[in-house]
Order: sequence, then C-alpha cells, then structure tokens
Amino acid sequence: MERFILNVIHRPEMVPEYAEKVTGHGKEEDISRKGLLRESLDIFKTQQEIAHKNGIKTTIQMTYASLFNQEAVELALEHHRQYGDEIALSLLGLPCKEFREKYKTKDFCIWMFSREDKESIVADVFEKFHQCFGFYPQSTGSYYMDADLINFIKARYPEVTCAVATCWEEGPKAYHTCNNSWYTLFDGGPWNPWIPSRQNTHAPAANREEDSGIVAIPHLSRDLLACFDGNGSNFGTHPQNVLRGMIYKPGSFDEDGNYSGQEYPYLYNLIDQYRSLGSYNDGYSYNMMFVGPGWMNKMGRWEAPYELLLQSYEDGMAYYAKLKREHKLEDMTMAEFADFYRNSHTYEQPECALWRDILYGSNKQYFWYADPYMRCCLDMNQGGAMIDLRPYVAKLYWPVGIGTPHVQNASYPFLIQANYRAGYFTHYAGEGTIKSCKLRFEGEEVDTCLCRTWAHFEKRGADRVITLDPVEIVFAQLTVKVESSFVFTPGSSSIKVTRRIVESSNPLARVELDEYMTACYGTTEYSEDMTGILLSLEGAVERRSISYEYRCREEAMEAAVASALIPAVETKVSMYAESTATAYYKEGYAFSPMFTLGLRKEIGMGEEVTTWLKLEKAN
Repeated sequence: MERFILNVIHRPEMVPEYAEKVTGHGKEEDISRKGLLRESLDIFKTQQEIAHKNGIKTTIQMTYASLFNQEAVELALEHHRQYGDEIALSLLGLPCKEFREKYKTKDFCIWMFSREDKESIVADVFEKFHQCFGFYPQSTGSYYMDADLINFIKARYPEVTCAVATCWEEGPKAYHTCNNSWYTLFDGGPWNPWIPSRQNTHAPAANREEDSGIVAIPHLSRDLLACFDGNGSNFGTHPQNVLRGMIYKPGSFDEDGNYSGQEYPYLYNLIDQYRSLGSYNDGYSYNMMFVGPGWMNKMGRWEAPYELLLQSYEDGMAYYAKLKREHKLEDMTMAEFADFYRNSHTYEQPECALWRDILYGSNKQYFWYADPYMRCCLDMNQGGAMIDLRPYVAKLYWPVGIGTPHVQNASYPFLIQANYRAGYFTHYAGEGTIKSCKLRFEGEEVDTCLCRTWAHFEKRGADRVITLDPVEIVFAQLTVKVESSFVFTPGSSSIKVTRRIVESSNPLARVELDEYMTACYGTTEYSEDMTGILLSLEGAVERRSISYEYRCREEAMEAAVASALIPAVETKVSMYAESTATAYYKEGYAFSPMFTLGLRKEIGMGEEVTTWLKLEKAN
C-alpha cells in the first residue's frame, strides 16, 4: 500500500530570522522589542490555526526564546491537548536577551559553536524545556546537527527519537545567492529521511553499531533538480520558498481589499512529485514543511505583500488537506514519524528518486540514489552521466564548529560534483568531474555526455535498475546506437554499468568503448591539495602505482583494476570490467587538478561491456 507521509513543523520564534531589521524600521537593534515579540507570536498562532482548520496536526518546535514566553508555552500545551500536536524543541531561535547575556555572542547556529558551548547550550535549552513542560522532548532539530551534537543529545536525553538534521544542498550555491554572507555549508546529505551514523550526520548508518539512535529528517523537501542546479532556497515545498523564487502567478486586490486570483502550479506539482517517489521506494513517500513566523512578516517578504504570504500558506495547507480527505496523505508528528520509519525501514534500504523537470517544462531528468555507502546522481540530459558522487562508505568523521578544522563547512565531500568542478564541459583546457562513456572509431571520438536520453526504473529483487533509451552515435563512416543500464545493489557499495551496441550501420564494424571516471575531492568550487592520492593498476601478477604530483602521467594495463586511494576523505574508488579490458589511470596537472580512471575495450554489433565502480573505506 502506498503511504505519503507529511510532517508540518511550526516554531514560535520570538525573534525570527531577519524580522528585527524589518519591524525595527531603522531603529537600533533590540531583539527584545515588544512589537517584534507580539507580531511573531501572532503569526505563529495564525500558522497553527491554518493547519488545524485543515485537519493537519503539527509538531511545535519550541525555541529557547519562546520558553521564556508564558503565552507561547500555554498555547503549545493547549494545542497538544486539543489537536494532538507534538511539543518538541528546536535548537534554532536561540537569540534572545537571556541567551545573549549568558553566551556573549550573536552566533545562533548550534553546529558552529565550540563543543563545550554546544553541550552547555543543549543542557540550558533542554532543562528550560523540562522546567516549562515537565517532560523532555522526543524531537529536536536545526538547519544542521553534526554527529558529535546528535551523539551528545541522545546520550543525555535518550527520549529524543527524531531531529531535523540537515538542509539539502545548502552549500556554495546558497552562499553565493545570499551575497556571500550565508556561512552555512552542508551539501551532500540525503534528501529524504534517514538514520544518521554516529560518525557523520550526512552518512546513513549501515548497521546497529553505527546507528546514532535517531531518525533524521531534512529541513524542507526540495526540488531534486532545480535545487541541485540552482539556489535551493527558491525550490521547496514551503509556499514562501515558491514566492521567493517568483514561481507563481500573482493575484490582485478587489475593491474591499481582499487578495485573490494567485496560482502556484509549481508548488502543487512539487508536492505531487514527492508523492510519486513511492513508485521507486516500495510505496513509501515523504514530504515536510518547516516554518517560522519570519516568513509571514506583516511588512511583507520577497517583494510579496503580507496578504500574499498569508494566502499562499492557506492555499498550500488546503492542498495537503485535499490529499488527506482523498486518503492520499497521512499527517504525522515528528515522533510518530520516527516510530513509523523505524518499523518500516532497514538500514541498507536505499532512497531512490527518478526526478524530472517541473519548473521549466524541459525533458531534463535526474536519477538519485542514496544508501549507507554512497549518494550519486545520474543526468539523462548527458546520456546518463554521473554528476554527483559522495562516498558515504568512508563514514568520514567531520567535526564542525569553533575549535575544529571546519568552523562553517559541514558538507560531506564529493568525488564528483559537475556543477562545482566543471563536469563535461570546461573552458578550453583540462577536465571536469564526471563519470561517462566515450566511443571511438577511425580517429573520431564521441562522449555520451552529448546525447540526451530518458530513463526507466525497475526493481529486480533487491536491485534497483535504471535502463536508458538507446542513444545514437554518429561518426563520419558509421552510426551506432548504444543502450546503457545501471544496477544499484543495496549493501554492495558498487554500481554495475552495462553498455550494449543494439544497432549499427555496419554490423562488422568495431568501436572502442571507453568507460571513464574523472574525479577529485572537495566540498566547494575550489581545488584541494591532490598530493598524496595514490593511483594504481593491479593485475593478476603485477601492480603499478604513482603518488599524485600534478605531472600529467598516464599508465595502462590489460585485465587490471584501476583505483585511486584518496587519504583526505578516507576513500578508495575502483573500476574493473567483467571481461578482459584495458585499465588505465591519468594524473592531472595544476590547471586541471583531477584524476581519471578508465576501462577500454573494442566491441561490435550485439556485444556489451560491463564494468563496476566500487567504493571502499580506506583508513
């Protein structure tokens, strides 16, 4: 049976993000301004009212500031009793008079504090919550929660079973679209709920020993194509995200001042596309909305008047209510969802998403796959090329915050990221990160990155299989069609790739097929030091290796495994073929700091080449 689960999370931020500057009207900053506090609480009440009149229960994530407001506390208790809302605790909304006086800082992102301060803040906030309600919360959250923070919370407050733990692809793209001022980088995590490992929040746990003890959910459900290509803050199932992205038809005011006539087809299509993910995940799909009062400021936001902010929220919630009435949606609190997830998912169960463009109406299509060993993305606009690869198998310990090597950067490193490291196309020299296939015939070369195709998903036993429509490769004297398939076997930490020639204008002709992966490592657009990477070829009786020195060296060997050992991310990546093929590696150079692993083999009509890409942890 298909089940579409919805989490709606409201937080009574008494000092919502950005709002003080708006309501202050140019006055000197005062986060205790009574007008700000009153308006914030009123908006929270409005959001709750909209959810409840549509029959949707919420999770109320109390902020630290709201715990000092008796009205907010009493309102949460009332809604818990009357509507079944969960009273939870957010680690957002820390700034308030009491917090500033104690910690002497304007920092507000819990993962950025020192470990000592994180633990002190958690204790302050959780104990204040207990003082107000007489129990500890079952759910918590922030934009991001690092592994050390989650482990500390779970050890000290074992009641916690669920947390908002990351914001999907909130990395350099978001930083740049916030005027280079949003120092919160956490690309590389799952887009749907997962059980985070004790070593790294982004990397799902592979077994009970790695299990952090909570179920993690993302901060908003994002568009898995538009968000990867652009700023995710414009593309989420939060009505005000859609307004910020200007992806709607505006309405108008009538003579009585009533606002109407607006339309948001993109918002509804985005919700429906999340519903459709049940087709790839054994009938299970998920959606969440995480909202603070700042989004419905009475002064307006994102060039939209308050009336539109309000109406969009009412219309979005009404759409969820419609789906619920039609028995196509189940609303749950965070704690209820954590129980459901634990009872319905195994550790190695992957998340799959065959995602199409619903914003521009193109035929662009991505396939996303995530399990405890990897996260990757295939781009059918580039012949099924792999444009993102994160080696979760390493379970890389990545401490975050003041006093660590990563004060702001919580991203899980990539081996391939086509947007940050050029992908197939580069300016005029060098190569970008991508995994694809080249075909050669009589001195000509064509990369399947240049061929658009369409993907089809099926499940064969435990395997998730993507089969692509054949692409046509045209040489001067030969035309062939190549069919590609990708097999993802949960728990294997590998991807099986098969390329088959299904048509040829000359059945006797043979072409060279080159399955390759060009990669590096990093979390941003800027190159890391590649020194120390070990490139190797290993056959039955011989092994050849070089340590990366930017010297543009190449080596090839018959019937071998090509591999790269990348100490900085504790990962070994290998490529090998099912039958005899020529394996090779290529070392990059300073202007093009990549490495390439590949396999070459000649094939003809009706023949195929099967290769594997495998990830392993390397200490």
